[in-house]
This record gives sequence, C-alpha cells and structure tokens, in this order.
Amino acid sequence: MQLTRFTDLGLRTMMLLAAGDAADRRITTRSIATGADASEHHVAKAVARLVELGMVNAKRGRVGGLSLTEDGRTVSLGWLVRRLEGDAEVIDCAGDRPCPLIAGCRLRRVLAEAKEAFYRELDNHTLQDLTGSGLLPVVTLPLEIAGRNTP
Repeated sequence: MQLTRFTDLGLRTMMLLAAGDAADRRITTRSIATGADASEHHVAKAVARLVELGMVNAKRGRVGGLSLTEDGRTVSLGWLVRRLEGDAEVIDCAGDRPCPLIAGCRLRRVLAEAKEAFYRELDNHTLQDLTGSGLLPVVTLPLEIAGRNTP
C-alpha cells in the first residue's frame, strides 16, 4: 500500500510543526514546501485539511505561521492517515472495468483486512513518537519568523 503525496505532505507538515514547536518557532507553508521539495499550492491544500481536522492553527499575515493544536500533538497516526487518505479500497474491483472475478473473489476482503491491520499498527503511534525522541535528525528549514528568514 502506498500513501498519496497529499498524505505524505500532511504527515511531513505535522512532523515539521512538532519540530518547530520544540524550537519555539513558527513555520510557514512556504518553508514546508521548500523543505519537502513540493509546490506551495500542494502544501497549502494539505495544511487546509489539517486545519479543518483541528490539528493545526494557521495565522495569516506578516507575523503569521502554522502551529500544532493540542489535538495535533497527541493524535494517533492511524487516525490522521485515515482522515488524510480517505476510506478507499486498496484496489478498485468495481471501477470502469469491473473485475470478472468479483462475484467469487476473496482478495478484496483480504486486502481490506490488511489495510485495517496497517491502520491498527499506526494507531499505536503518535506524532510525539516520531519527533520526541531526538534520535532522528530533523532537517533544518528556513523558517520565516516575524517577516524575516532565518536558517
């Protein structure tokens, strides 16, 4: 199973915001886009969804930026990935060209169970698990603070 780029950017955003919180700094959509080698537009869409989910606070303006909410700090990765990915099946058996085996196939059920096992494992982990130990180096991004860039 491969996560979408949207979910990837959402998770990276959350991790970078957690690192920024630890350093008591605000991070902008632009700095995340630069660090993730993604378009600012794509990052903005992921940020908008994270704000909608109550994971991120966004403040506009010259001294604005992004920060995690309390829920964003404690969310399970399973819950977050489910909300970012949606509930699509691993494969689309009934799409434009329905599978001729659909009537008797058990693969769809097995894949659905595997997807749920994947999410259950992610439910055992939080954003803090990914960013709190200090074991993994965090990429330093150019952070925009109060209208000026810092390394």
